[in-house]
Amino acid sequence: MTARVLVLDDDSALCDLLAAELSELGYHPVATSRSQEALDLLMREPFDAVVMDIRMPGRSGIELCGEVLKARPDLPVILMTAFGTIDTAVQAIRAGAYDFITKPFEVETLDLALKRAVEHHALHEEVKRLRRVTGDRPGFAGLIGTSKPMETLYDLIERVAPSHASVLIRGESGSGKELIARALHGLSRRSAGPFVALNCAAVPDQLLESELFGYEKGAFTDAKGNRAGLLRQAHGGTLFLDEIGDMSPALQPKLLRALQERKVRPVGGDREVPFDTRIIAATHRDLNAAVSSGSFRSDLFFRLNVVSIDVPPLRERGDDVLLLAEHFLDEFAQRDGNPVTEISDDACRRLMAYGWPGNVRELRNCMEHAVALARDTSVTNADLPDYVRTSAPLPQASQAAVTAEPESVNFLSLFEIERRHVLRVLDAVSGNKSVAARILGIDRKTLHARLARYGRELSEPPAPPADTGSSAPRGKPDGTA
Repeated sequence: MTARVLVLDDDSALCDLLAAELSELGYHPVATSRSQEALDLLMREPFDAVVMDIRMPGRSGIELCGEVLKARPDLPVILMTAFGTIDTAVQAIRAGAYDFITKPFEVETLDLALKRAVEHHALHEEVKRLRRVTGDRPGFAGLIGTSKPMETLYDLIERVAPSHASVLIRGESGSGKELIARALHGLSRRSAGPFVALNCAAVPDQLLESELFGYEKGAFTDAKGNRAGLLRQAHGGTLFLDEIGDMSPALQPKLLRALQERKVRPVGGDREVPFDTRIIAATHRDLNAAVSSGSFRSDLFFRLNVVSIDVPPLRERGDDVLLLAEHFLDEFAQRDGNPVTEISDDACRRLMAYGWPGNVRELRNCMEHAVALARDTSVTNADLPDYVRTSAPLPQASQAAVTAEPESVNFLSLFEIERRHVLRVLDAVSGNKSVAARILGIDRKTLHARLARYGRELSEPPAPPADTGSSAPRGKPDGTA
């Protein structure tokens, strides 16, 4: 499809000439010499890029660039000027311009810049399309997180999912064990079959047997007809037994026999019925200790624990706290029609400092509370629950180990190099996080996470950079998503 380019220059003759040259290059240019008409066109019609002059009567190209990006954040803007200075280039970058060209220029120069801009826009459109299909979730198979523990978990899920082996998921309450079970099912050969979940701790012992195995009519007072148990309801799919460690000792041998024989006898029945169901169990308890104490059968434990998956607690997942917080913010803001769109720096630091004993479930509740109380478009520290705001921060390794530079050591850690570079870029763009994120090639959420990890106010001056003798950078996003 031919790329549509909006051309704006107050010199109408130059504007028409530029449009004619772009047309010969294969673009579909739409030219205008009036700023308001250009903005109206952007509101009504789709474009892949904008080319505009900086020096114009009334609103400058710098101001218009900001207005364009406010309405169309993913639309690349290329600014032209006959007065190319470093100061002008920095202003253009701060306004969010994709590229900056000094007049006079060869049409090939503009063509090259436009090709990059159009490709950049196409990539962003594809990302938005995929997000509409899969959801904006940095992670894997419905799980959110990019930390090292989660990457290890994703790898294990991907390897285990195609197997028919039983899986035991171990992790603290609220850490997302059922989500992992659903991911295993969704990536398995049984994904077209049912996924059935049962919380063993939530069902009384006298009902749990009939829930699992089913019952025949007349088996007990309320048995008005036959009912297939969950082991049969999940036939061809997966049965997820959450909190398996809470199952009574009396029921454990019955479940063990059913899993060994792959047959189930309904309560009140006199015949066994075969089933084909994969079992995924989960627990927050130490089943090894339960086996040692005799409260959990060792043979059932070995039957369930063919493959074990340990879920990392949220406090060990680093920047995932902010990724999840942003996800929950979007969820609740959309649900409630709330205009809140971001988390302030102080709130980010507080979220990162808290220990999250209730894990992801607790963070979700926290963000629902914060979105409900937010007064503006940003969640602040004051909007967080009291227990998050007033808790003691997690113990961390001594900062001296990270930032100290003993005379006997001539090298900096990767952490310190990254920290200094990020803060140097922020200082160069006067603290504008959107521009800094584009220059660094990361998204704004990742930048927030980095700043929260550094644990310092942005007003604190960064360490002085080494003098490389280079001129001020022109800076330009590279289009990476």
